[in-house]
Amino acid sequence: MTNALERRHLRKRERHAQILMELRLAPHVRVSDLAARFGVTTETVRRDIEHLSSEGLLQKSHGGASPRAPGTHRVLDERRHERLEERGQLARRAAALVTDGQSLMIDAGSSTMEFARAIALAGTQVTAITNSLQVAMILGTSPAVRVIVAPGSYLQAEAALTGTETCAFLHRYNVDACFLGASALGETGVSEAVDGFADIKRMMMAQSGACHFLIDASKFGRVHFHRVAMIGEIRTLVTDSRPEGQLADMLDEQGVKIILS
Repeated sequence: MTNALERRHLRKRERHAQILMELRLAPHVRVSDLAARFGVTTETVRRDIEHLSSEGLLQKSHGGASPRAPGTHRVLDERRHERLEERGQLARRAAALVTDGQSLMIDAGSSTMEFARAIALAGTQVTAITNSLQVAMILGTSPAVRVIVAPGSYLQAEAALTGTETCAFLHRYNVDACFLGASALGETGVSEAVDGFADIKRMMMAQSGACHFLIDASKFGRVHFHRVAMIGEIRTLVTDSRPEGQLADMLDEQGVKIILS
């Protein structure tokens, strides 16, 4: 693998993927070693590590990087301030898929908050069921939106309701479409980092006539503990950049519709 990497100049996304792969196999990677392997400067690798650290994918350490501590996850208040322009464009593109009179399910997350904002600003007349207090409050600013909030156990870090009571409540409704965020999209499908969120997403998918995932490109190639959906179950992916490599091939083979913002 090392020789293959050295034969060509890796793009930034490829370097990021290789760094994360190395950290699955070793407790620490050195900036100097990565720079030599990739054929780039140490400053380039430091910027790569800085970016991956800001995304919560690793921990910076002296002279290199280490895996992120198990069980850690950036809470909603941290994520909602990141990639605002990209998520805003993505959300507006997703909101354009919604027409007056539709019923929706919307889950909790930073991308779906922006989606809710786009719906509210557009004045689209919809009925929306959500497990997110933030999404509910944003939608509630529009007189055109009827908001239904699911009950459940309150998850403070995500301002969301989860648990069996939430799933049982969602099971009572049939809606036209669901709009879901996610922590990761890889070759194994969509996955989640937050305990309880995968169950909510799967229930919303089951109760919806159409399923739309809002996942920006920074989450491509990741895998988290809780599986949400296989590639073929995604149906529609709204994103800010076209997937590449094997992930792109698998999405195409499974007939996933990709909508770019």
